[in-house]
Amino acid sequence: MAFMGRKPQNLPHWEHWSCPDAETTITGIDYYEHPRLCRQKLVAMYPRLAWSLGVPDDDTPKPRPRLDLDGHSSDPGKHTVRWGDGESAPWSHGEAFRSAEDVFAYSPLEHAHESLLGDVTSEETLYRNWRKLLPAEWGDRAPEGSTRMDCYNHFTMFMWPLMTFGYELFLETCLDERFDRIMDEFAEINRRVFRALARMPQNFILCHDDIVNTRGPVCSPAWMRRHIFSRYEEFFGIVRDAGKQVIFMTDGCVDAFADDIFACGARGIITEPYTDFRAIARKHENCFLAGEGDNRVLMRSRPEEIRAMVEGMVETARMTGGYMMCVGNHIPWNVPPKAVQCYLDLCEELAHR
Repeated sequence: MAFMGRKPQNLPHWEHWSCPDAETTITGIDYYEHPRLCRQKLVAMYPRLAWSLGVPDDDTPKPRPRLDLDGHSSDPGKHTVRWGDGESAPWSHGEAFRSAEDVFAYSPLEHAHESLLGDVTSEETLYRNWRKLLPAEWGDRAPEGSTRMDCYNHFTMFMWPLMTFGYELFLETCLDERFDRIMDEFAEINRRVFRALARMPQNFILCHDDIVNTRGPVCSPAWMRRHIFSRYEEFFGIVRDAGKQVIFMTDGCVDAFADDIFACGARGIITEPYTDFRAIARKHENCFLAGEGDNRVLMRSRPEEIRAMVEGMVETARMTGGYMMCVGNHIPWNVPPKAVQCYLDLCEELAHR
């Protein structure tokens, strides 16, 4: 109901959750010793978390993080940070490219068998690889009214070149006319991806593309409309024609591009609290929105400030039938557990229409 803008009475959660210590504090069960029991109790205490927090299949103890207290790896030559109950992957994107000429000599299609997404040589290859991850008994279509969702994570269009070439070389080369051919080839890969997604037994497609940073656009609106949004319109149309709805996810402040995303056919946006959610809700009737909660408020751990944040989120929810409670800039491992508990308790108390 929230995804489709149908005003559920109780506002559901979609949380980006990576805070094991909060789980331990809230449930009284050590997350690392009993991860399944801990998570089961957490979702029993806060049932609206169940959709976005999976429960582990077994109760095998988890190793405690090896990282130093400041969050950085002690492994020489490997830059990772603490992430949830473990650590992040190192940032290695673009290491194979040394110059702009290396970028212009590259063909995404020639390397489609070894892309960042795996083998993307054909729609059929993608479909076979993805379909086998889902139960055979699901058939070819998702049940009417279910929230089954496929996640096309990180590569909808903008992040393909960014994560292939690295941030600096991408920005150095993206305005050169020779870059047009590269974007055309990435677009062809995406056609295969979205045609495969259109065949999956899911009702929603989550498209994650970090097209902005916390201050707004990385590339100009003109560049984005030429290379990105024109392709979104095509790709979102492929899955919408197959009866699926697109939820668009981006980090950062998406104010400048929210209208473009909706014009391309997205049902809604999940983003971060740097965005003006109320401006979007006023303009796009009963659109789906999530991510207005702010972990900077949780980090300060002041109950009255957390209450004001939750009250503000509920006020925004009254402006659109599609709204989920969500701390958009994440609940990472170092957020004070008592602040997380305060946020969840206040949502139980206040997050109703």
